[in-house]
Amino acid sequence: MKVTRHAASRRRRTSRRGPWTTATAALAATGVLLCLVMALRPDGGSDPGRTVAAPAADAPSSTARQKPSRSPSPSPSPSPSSATPTATSGASPSKTPAATPGARASASDPARAVVAEVPSAGRIRPGVTYRGLATHYDAGDGDGACLFGPSDGLMIAAMNHTDYETSKACGAYIRVRAVSGASVTVKVTNECPLPCAPGQLDLSKQAFAKLGALSAGELSITWSLLSPSTSDTVAVRYKTGSTQYWCGIQVVGHRNPVARLEVRADGAWRPLPRAEFNYFLSEQGTGCGGALRITDIYGEQLQLDGIPVRADVLQPTGVQFRQH
Repeated sequence: MKVTRHAASRRRRTSRRGPWTTATAALAATGVLLCLVMALRPDGGSDPGRTVAAPAADAPSSTARQKPSRSPSPSPSPSPSSATPTATSGASPSKTPAATPGARASASDPARAVVAEVPSAGRIRPGVTYRGLATHYDAGDGDGACLFGPSDGLMIAAMNHTDYETSKACGAYIRVRAVSGASVTVKVTNECPLPCAPGQLDLSKQAFAKLGALSAGELSITWSLLSPSTSDTVAVRYKTGSTQYWCGIQVVGHRNPVARLEVRADGAWRPLPRAEFNYFLSEQGTGCGGALRITDIYGEQLQLDGIPVRADVLQPTGVQFRQH
């Protein structure tokens, strides 16, 4: 009977709680249903437990909410100092290929052409500052290892053997600066043999005097390549003894150092080797008296036709490389 009484009492307490339990369950079910409805609404409702990316000013708000992970903040625009300029010629920047250094348009001049690659400038390169010593020598009439002949002026220099580089430096214009700040522009017409060290320039006495007293003997200097203004035009000279069977060809009066000389033979351009004495040699006579193509260190080419073999005669062409 005791057991029955406890059971009856427990059933009564249960029966008294029945209506409240039913009401609570109904409210809970209603709450779950309401949450589901809110979650399924297009605008998603507000959710204090989630951060939603703010939409862009000109974008629909639904797009920003539906694809927050695919709409990252745009990268900041580069500052003017870090932006890379793009060469344009009437085309959009995205379709304009990178310009080849040294390339120059020359469609209006049939004697000029543009190459795809800039030839090697050798040891002396544009935009590089070199260090060394300046010494001086008696330049006489200005002739030297480059075999240009007497110079109109004596602002000239002999390049050290290493940087002379088998006459690649011949005709180069060099700006020389002393520690004092004094400077002079010289043209390379000669070679300073060993033991002249790399970077050393042996200047004419007239050029050295622009930097310091001749009694100093030598000066610490820096120097760099120039592409000067000039009224001269390129000329071609065949070496003494040249014929159609053997010839040496020299370029004179060029603004920029010459990187290559080619002759036309068998329908193709063939480069000629360059000698220490600044002539391009055709040992078998290939191309002697025919078309020539001269390339400077910036990649510009001058094509010359009708230059006959006339030994030791300076033949003007009327053309010149561009200034850089």
